[in-house]
Amino acid sequence: MHQILILSGKGGTGKTTVASAFINLSEAKAYADCDVDAPNLHLVMGAYEQEQKKDYFGLPKAVIDPDICISCNKCFEVCRFDAIKPGNPYKVLPIACEGCNYCIHVCPVEAIHSEEAKVGDLKLLKRNDEVFSTAMLLMGSGTTGKLVSEVKNQLKEVSSDHEVAILDGSPGIGCPVIASLSGVSLALMVAEPSVSGLADLKRVLASARQLQVPVAVIVNKYDSNERKSAEIEVYCYKEGIPFLGKIPYDKMALEAINTNRTLVEMNSKGAEAIKTIYEKTLRLMKERIHT
Repeated sequence: MHQILILSGKGGTGKTTVASAFINLSEAKAYADCDVDAPNLHLVMGAYEQEQKKDYFGLPKAVIDPDICISCNKCFEVCRFDAIKPGNPYKVLPIACEGCNYCIHVCPVEAIHSEEAKVGDLKLLKRNDEVFSTAMLLMGSGTTGKLVSEVKNQLKEVSSDHEVAILDGSPGIGCPVIASLSGVSLALMVAEPSVSGLADLKRVLASARQLQVPVAVIVNKYDSNERKSAEIEVYCYKEGIPFLGKIPYDKMALEAINTNRTLVEMNSKGAEAIKTIYEKTLRLMKERIHT
């Protein structure tokens, strides 16, 4: 299964708009939302017939047994994450606990133990022969990269016989992005024509190169800053990165989202631009496969 990942290096560039359009154009039967902190691909993909949900557990958290605790304060003294709340009884603040277990080792009466802590929900949605893998972290939870890997693994398990899968990537350049990039066939970077957009694009491109993932670049809302858009195009040319096109600012994108449709279902300039970019992406994919 060849995976096409839509990334940007920053949030708000239009990754989900492009990803949903690609799903529509390719008639993909397998796709995923790797933005587990704030998934939104489901907002434009409509309703599903089946939903399978299971708890996702992160690192174990410390728990103090109030019946055994003697309030010696040793756990409070060694906790560098300020996760211990003194009192009668002492308590552990789960959102602050990093699961280092130092408090467990220093407790003289063995009043502290660790327990698995739920940090999110892993979901698998089905509609006819389509499968959609996604997840949602609980507020303040970590281990984002691990949950992204679980989303991708779940998709592989249920759709290994599909030829192409479209992945809506995580924003930024951190751990979840690295997890999103791992093992994909092509990463399509959606750049924003701004100073921060170009800076973050360069950083996420560096991550993709380290993981030896083929990349290509497009610019969304290019006409909001044509000078910066041209700068991004020149940068790609100098770096030998395939530049597949530009998408104009399109007010129809808002209407598409509000009516649970993808942009390519609208009659607009933005839709035509994405269709052209999709065709170029397919050609690039075929070239990569045959070489």
